[in-house]
Amino acid sequence: MPRSIPLHLLSDRDHYEQVMQAVLVAERSVWIATANLKDVMVEDPRLVPGRRRGRRGSYRTVLEVFAELARRGVELRILHASLPSRAFRRSFDAQPELVAGGIEMRVCPRVHLKTVVVDARLVYLGSANWTGAGLGAKGDGRRNFEMGILTSDEQTIDQVQERYDRIWRGAECADCRLREECEMPLDQIAR
Repeated sequence: MPRSIPLHLLSDRDHYEQVMQAVLVAERSVWIATANLKDVMVEDPRLVPGRRRGRRGSYRTVLEVFAELARRGVELRILHASLPSRAFRRSFDAQPELVAGGIEMRVCPRVHLKTVVVDARLVYLGSANWTGAGLGAKGDGRRNFEMGILTSDEQTIDQVQERYDRIWRGAECADCRLREECEMPLDQIAR
């Protein structure tokens, strides 16, 4: 039955300013689904002018942020369609908290949905992959044209999390015609 829900329409840089910022302050969980997974550089407000900065200036990899979230006990999940970029893998390997299991990652070649659920209180649905160009973290002229919605509607969040979790648990694997192409079908991952 149709119903009204509160939502914010996002485009381009709005993704970075609203979705990424919600991820940076997550308290309990961050669930990400994306077809394309790359390392994303995020502005670090703690790196203020006058302080010594790294070679990246006032930016750091989002995987450093994920490592901090993992240390605080935030559940981190990424569901993606193919191998992450080499830069993502290098940054990931430099974060012992993540390598030790602070983030769970699962691959399914059929994943094309783009969603981010933060603390089961906010959900993004849209076109943006988890990349700098997709999330609007790149400069003008380098970011993709993206659109999506952001909502705190509990029913929508529940529906998105249910769909995400079905894929995560491998509930869709039995009827999948790409099963033979999977290195590790999700329904075979030990729970």
